[in-house]
Amino acid sequence: MSDPATTVESIQRTADLLTVKTANGRARAAALSAHLFAERTPVSLVSYKSTGHLLVIGEIKDSIPLIKRLPTEVRCTLLVYSNAHKFHAGKSPSNNTKTGSKGPLHVGELDGVSVVTGILTALHGSLGQFTVLVSGEEGDVNLAELVLRTHKAFDLVLDLTSPAHIGSEIPPFGYYAPGNDAAALERALHEIPDMVGEFEKPKYFHYNPDICAHGASGIKGCQRCLEACPTLAITSIGDKISVDPYLCQGGGSCASACPTGAITYVYPSPGDLLDGVRTVLKHYRNEGGHQPVVLFYDAGIGRQSFERMAAQLPEYIIPFEVEEVGSLGMDTWLTTLAYGASAVRVLMTTAITPAVRQELENQVKYAASILSGMGYDSERLQLIQVQEVPTPPLALTGPPPKEIKPANFAALNEKRTMIRMAVDHLYDQAPKRKPYTALPDGAPFGQIMVDRKGCTLCLSCVSVCPSSALTDGGELPQLNFTEWNCVQCGLCETACPEQVITRAARFVYDPDIRRTPRVLNEDKVFCCVSCGKPFATQRLMDRMSEKLAGHWMFQTNDAKRRIQMCDDCRVKDMFMQAGGMDHVYKKP
Repeated sequence: MSDPATTVESIQRTADLLTVKTANGRARAAALSAHLFAERTPVSLVSYKSTGHLLVIGEIKDSIPLIKRLPTEVRCTLLVYSNAHKFHAGKSPSNNTKTGSKGPLHVGELDGVSVVTGILTALHGSLGQFTVLVSGEEGDVNLAELVLRTHKAFDLVLDLTSPAHIGSEIPPFGYYAPGNDAAALERALHEIPDMVGEFEKPKYFHYNPDICAHGASGIKGCQRCLEACPTLAITSIGDKISVDPYLCQGGGSCASACPTGAITYVYPSPGDLLDGVRTVLKHYRNEGGHQPVVLFYDAGIGRQSFERMAAQLPEYIIPFEVEEVGSLGMDTWLTTLAYGASAVRVLMTTAITPAVRQELENQVKYAASILSGMGYDSERLQLIQVQEVPTPPLALTGPPPKEIKPANFAALNEKRTMIRMAVDHLYDQAPKRKPYTALPDGAPFGQIMVDRKGCTLCLSCVSVCPSSALTDGGELPQLNFTEWNCVQCGLCETACPEQVITRAARFVYDPDIRRTPRVLNEDKVFCCVSCGKPFATQRLMDRMSEKLAGHWMFQTNDAKRRIQMCDDCRVKDMFMQAGGMDHVYKKP
């Protein structure tokens, strides 16, 4: 995890690796120097505390020799996750044997190690706070409270089973599951003794529930962040989500996937990142550089890959290190192009998990479709898979792309605003200028269509829309739609009782089309036949009359007329017909 001081050192080290033989090389060096002391918004921290209580999950014959290799400050408990309930070499635990309805639970000691044999029913948490439940006499038992007495959780877990009990693509801090990888096991044994003490890491994200499209009124909507998270740190809590800052390790794919910007990556913040990009490109041009290509790579394995190829890079390629490339998405890439980059490259290493990789590929599909709809070629934006050898193809091929006049708008922390401003700027210089373009399914932009014949204007869709893309007509029976606000979450489609709403992903370049509300459906006002108050639409009343035509309660003229009354008049009429309100109207 990098901090501002480390970032300065990284930028300086990067500059030292690069060649300076041409005007572009000199301009690149000046641009990187300008970025050395860029201001960055401070982030809050997440603290961990570990006292060294390690739970080892595995068989005795494999686990005891490994436990003996650990120093005494690591206090170990062995959980034998087996139905055999037998100890190695004929030895058995002493005392403390419990047998429950779910299975026997044995607690004892072997070769100075606390040993528990039982059935593991739950394991979750992170460094310093792993909750472990095992089957006991009267239900699940907290193993830490049972064995450690004074602790409610384990600090560390070494899981020697296969498959591992925690199956996230990126395991929690303090959880080691080497499987059959001998090298990974050795790394775990080497690292575990150092995981005793107090630790801090950045809180990588910010969540704004007010603009979250996850759900509404109990209806499920957007699931993108849950699908993209490699650590399982995000869970659904009704209409909103919850992000566990202790499980989150800054993969950033949730922020890339989020269609509204409800989750933002803050290490650095989007505004700080893009301000840095703008600074670098501005100084590169001011120093006489041409055709800049911005190369994004992460601060871990991505940096190692970059360093191997640095000396061979064309001098118009400007390296830009970020904490995680998974945090980048359409807003970053399109804005980078708008700030004057001829092209964008993103280094993809083998360390990138499947969920993060999938989201990056999705983001490229959406952004590439937006660019191609304006006539920009596919070389403007590419993910580059890093191999050990040879050096990946980072250089531009073919005729140099037309340079883009740099934008001068400020870098903000508002995702959709940055995309809009970037696309508007690119559209003004676009080789093609059509009003809109189709996008791949799943893109967070698009329109909805309503079958007017089936829509009753009940406005259930309006009540669940999280972004005010759908609005009513005030006193008029209308359904209005503002396309730019739509994030294609699907809530309206699910909420519609008539099932007459469909979606289509597309991007509208014409600001008049995307910003101006348009009427999707409208109808005549239906007024109460008793008091004259408007209370429904003509189509809704027609539909209701059709559905109730054969019902035994609505065969008389009075009953049919009652359907056409507002709620207040309907109640009064029912009481009047039953004589229930004679005392109100009776003369003295």
